[in-house]
Amino acid sequence: MEEQTKTAEIVSVLAAEFSKPEQHVKNIVQLLDEGNTVPFIARYRKEMHGTTDDQTIRAISDRLGYLRNLETRRTEVKNSIAGQEKLTAELAAAIDRAATLAEVEDLYRPYKQKRSTRATAAKEKGLEPLALLLSEHPERDPAAEAAAYIDPEKGVNTAEEALAGASDILAENISDDAAVRKLLRAFYEQRAFLCSEAAKKAEKDGVYSNYYGFSSPLDKLQSHQVLALNRGEREKALKVSLEVDRLGAEELVARKTVKPGKAASFLRGAAVDAYERLLAPSLEREVRASLTEKANEGAIGQFALNLKPLLMQPPVKGFVTMGLDPGYRMGCKVAVVDGTGKVLDTAVVYPTHGERQRAECIAKLAALIKKHRVAHIAIGNGTASRETEQMTNELIASLGHGAGISYAIVNEAGASVYSASPLGAKEFPEYDVNLRSAISIARRLQDPLAELVKIDPKSIGVGQYQHDMPEKRLSEALGAVVEDCVNAVGVDVNTASAPLLARVSGLNASVAENVVKYREEHGSFRSRRELVKVKGLGEKAYEQCAGFMRVPESDRVLDNTAVHPESYEAAETLLSLLGYTMDDVRAGRLGELTEKLKVYGAERAAKECGVGVPTLRDVAVELMKPGRDPRDELPPPLLRTDVLEIKDLKPGMELKGTVRNVIDFGAFVDIGVHQDGLVHISQISDKFIRHPSEALSVGQVVTVRVLDVDLKKNRISLTMKKDRPKKA
Repeated sequence: MEEQTKTAEIVSVLAAEFSKPEQHVKNIVQLLDEGNTVPFIARYRKEMHGTTDDQTIRAISDRLGYLRNLETRRTEVKNSIAGQEKLTAELAAAIDRAATLAEVEDLYRPYKQKRSTRATAAKEKGLEPLALLLSEHPERDPAAEAAAYIDPEKGVNTAEEALAGASDILAENISDDAAVRKLLRAFYEQRAFLCSEAAKKAEKDGVYSNYYGFSSPLDKLQSHQVLALNRGEREKALKVSLEVDRLGAEELVARKTVKPGKAASFLRGAAVDAYERLLAPSLEREVRASLTEKANEGAIGQFALNLKPLLMQPPVKGFVTMGLDPGYRMGCKVAVVDGTGKVLDTAVVYPTHGERQRAECIAKLAALIKKHRVAHIAIGNGTASRETEQMTNELIASLGHGAGISYAIVNEAGASVYSASPLGAKEFPEYDVNLRSAISIARRLQDPLAELVKIDPKSIGVGQYQHDMPEKRLSEALGAVVEDCVNAVGVDVNTASAPLLARVSGLNASVAENVVKYREEHGSFRSRRELVKVKGLGEKAYEQCAGFMRVPESDRVLDNTAVHPESYEAAETLLSLLGYTMDDVRAGRLGELTEKLKVYGAERAAKECGVGVPTLRDVAVELMKPGRDPRDELPPPLLRTDVLEIKDLKPGMELKGTVRNVIDFGAFVDIGVHQDGLVHISQISDKFIRHPSEALSVGQVVTVRVLDVDLKKNRISLTMKKDRPKKA
């Protein structure tokens, strides 16, 4: 009963925080507790949560975990204090009211077992009664009262020594006071500055030169600044400190703890000592840790935000594609794959080793293009990509633009990690590490999602300071993005790799391997229901995964849609109500279904079909476009047929580019000159934006103008603002 009450309280808090009806939040919590996955809940239980999206459900899940941990910690703290026979009704109520783990720990602080401190040593000398007496009765004379505590056997030889020990006890009590810490924490948040200066051995124009003599109020700090300061401090390039009005902080502590009387001066001394020796160092650590935690969460959130559009880039399906993995010493690795990603041919060419080798390279690639009827070329954006792109431009010119060959620069981050991984070796044992990279690059153009799921998301490189992030938290956040993307697109059960299947709702790595093994032993799946024959894939897993699995080979057309098997009967009823058959679905003859449903009435139809209106609408959409890929509705990637050099750029020049990374202070855009240009946040929009992600996402094709080109530093400044004509 108590557990139900606590859950109800948590649901109430979540409903208020997320501005959701309590019943919807209660249902989400119940569904999560029953072991349902976020993609399944978001897609197939819409009536229960009011069509809450997957990101909000994940946020509710994360917050639910925090609140439950908070409740567990409250209980642990109360039990510990009760075990010391010091738990009062007032203290228990304060712990129950604490809204954060930090507040709970503040309340617990005076009751924690401490290592040996100056205060514990003074208590061992019997000086705690003196400290409490002077604190509670400031009208008493400290010197006179201290005389009674002189005891050479205990190491207290004078009244001054007794007062010093009593001061140490009071200082620790003040430092442990939750109300004092709360006041001081607020003071720091409003008045403190984070400052940095160059370390003695720092380079004059080093990486961190922007932070030599840096100072910012805490509430103005940006995530990237906090992370840069932390890294600079770790690398001993910066000295970082927290600066605050010391006298103001001391006065705040004194006002809270000092009372007028003969002992006022003594008490003030204890308050100042508490601040300088105990509170200030403790709060600096706490503030720095809090800033870092917020910066990490911000960076992880931005990484996740960048990862989603990268994974959801529209595939360039069905075309023979040539992948080029550029390089100098080891040459340029080449792989030609067919429209399904199957390797047709491989080669190694040396376009950077001289004119003769360059000519041979162009001739060899031209022969491969003609032989396999290559339509697109994917070039990795790593070392030597600039020279490889120039060579590709010459190659296309030699074939004649009528050949219809185009190329795209592909982000190759993580390709080398994949090619050297056990998975890469298992997938392509007959090819060496370098050629596997070329295969991966070609496939990334064909189907970015299917290829990128094979790589640890941290290695994809669309974040900032990702190597400084808490690894577990980063992996969880990025894994959630990958899971959402895979399930939003759906997976062809007969062609998907094990890594792709492992991201499907309800499946794990071992069951995904079993799906592939079953496919190899029994041939293609002929229906969704056949999935339950896979080892380890029981009814619960089937319920979670079935709607996200596509079976194009099935005789039942619904098996190749996002309609869940539990709604097949509803789909058939809907077709019958509106005068259609499954043959019409197969033939794509449902052009008027939406209008017919509107005339019939969605609520009436939903009631007759035995489902809710949101589910009915989803079913209708799937019936109209069976086997649809949501990525096809997004703008296609930018395919090029020409190439520029950085020296060709001039201020005012307008270009098309692809957003490669979005960070706190702007976005990097690939404009086809190897070096990405920076669009500073101030140059992204004519309207005010708080963060670049409000206007841009990774993979987006944008129009930019060149503001400035610094050839020495190899920097390009771009703008997306409209070029307003100057007034006469």
